[in-house]
Amino acid sequence: MSSQPPHPALLIPGPIEFDDAVLQSMSHHSESHVGQPFVNVFGDVLAQLRKLFQTSDPASQPFVLSGSGTLGWDQVAANLGEPGDEALVLHTGYFADSFADCLETYGVKATQLKAPIGDRPQLDEVEKALKEKKYKILTVTHVDTSTGVLSELKALSELVHRVSPDTLVVVDGVCSVGCEEIKFDEWKLDVVLTASQKAIGCPAGLSILMASGRAIEVYKTRKTRPTSYFGSWNNWLPIMQNYEAKKASYFATPSPQLIRALHTSLTQILSRPLEQRFADHRNMSQKIKKAIGDLGLKQLSSKPENQANGMTAIYLPEGITPPDVLPSLTKKGIIFAGGLHKQIAAKYIRFGHMGVSVTDPNRTDIDKAIAALKESLAEVGYKA
Repeated sequence: MSSQPPHPALLIPGPIEFDDAVLQSMSHHSESHVGQPFVNVFGDVLAQLRKLFQTSDPASQPFVLSGSGTLGWDQVAANLGEPGDEALVLHTGYFADSFADCLETYGVKATQLKAPIGDRPQLDEVEKALKEKKYKILTVTHVDTSTGVLSELKALSELVHRVSPDTLVVVDGVCSVGCEEIKFDEWKLDVVLTASQKAIGCPAGLSILMASGRAIEVYKTRKTRPTSYFGSWNNWLPIMQNYEAKKASYFATPSPQLIRALHTSLTQILSRPLEQRFADHRNMSQKIKKAIGDLGLKQLSSKPENQANGMTAIYLPEGITPPDVLPSLTKKGIIFAGGLHKQIAAKYIRFGHMGVSVTDPNRTDIDKAIAALKESLAEVGYKA
């Protein structure tokens, strides 16, 4: 039984519901960010992230900075891109537009390869684009939170390494790390960036990133200094290396309470085989998607291979908009998100199903959400 005050179940694609122990970690007494007890915890966190991302390569480097997932984009653009460099941005929704905008803010030329809403760029299209121009960076949103589209990483990375081996493979994993399988070393990924508040199940406020040895080398051999100060690896790389070695170090003040909460969450995640965690999310996703189909509703992502396991984007029936159902859902103790994709925002809602709402067998969030959705649609005249 949760010790949290009664509240609606937060089933948006992040932030998500938190485990009691994670929230209790936020209540840790104030401590020095360079004191050995905290340094030891931070070092453990970095080691745990290696396990979560599935990398054992000592040349790879985890980073944990105070900030949101968006700071990961800035780190990529500022440290791996230089003004005039070319980047190929694979577009599956709203967040590719934003990543491209971030890259261009730092002087990197971003070319977007777009797919129809609910789909992803096909490998032959990516191959054609890579053969037409030399790109320093390729970015892919593993799960686009605006559409629920899942991109396939393994085959994509194999293609990039075969066709354009010098191109860095950068993954926006904000809505995937912790609920979708990612094998950093095996799939030869160069950067995976994420945030604390989604499937990792920690309060918002931490930008989390894993960089490969190859990416670190590209950063080290750049001709110009990084174009960010706070996000510069010139400042953060030695800090992260020292923390992982359990040595006190300082550039900018981290949040000890958030780091402790992250430590608790990662400890919980890694207490079971990752394969089981990913299977739990797949199984729950299939249950939800079947329920959506049984209600006669369609997903933005119509192809099963494109459907994320941690969220579902659901088209509402004709004539029904998010404001018609979201307030009713809240009254029933369920919070879903409205549409985010600019072209179709008024036509759909988003159901987040990741973290403890999926993995804790004592929680009934998902069953309640499915029942509440059915009831709310019936209240506005929809008959399944």
